[in-house]
Amino acid sequence: MSNQQPLDITHNEDRNRFETTIEGQTGYISYQERGDALIYDHTIVPPALGGRGVGSKLVKHALDYARDHDKKVVPQCSFVSSYISKHPEYKDLV
Repeated sequence: MSNQQPLDITHNEDRNRFETTIEGQTGYISYQERGDALIYDHTIVPPALGGRGVGSKLVKHALDYARDHDKKVVPQCSFVSSYISKHPEYKDLV
């Protein structure tokens, strides 16, 4: 899978997470909703999917979702926090 291939990311509202399944392996970013903020608490990518940019694509999707829904973001997960520091265009969400 190339890094440019779009991921099919779905919003699993029952489980409070955005997820994608590739080759039977599911990666996801989970959140808690608190008022007008989304607390992104875990980014989980199975080792079999590592190194493909899956985590970054999940985080970007989750941040774009927050922006589209006028939500603030609390990056509790270090991966999300690190992504935002590398992509300053998302700093206004924090």
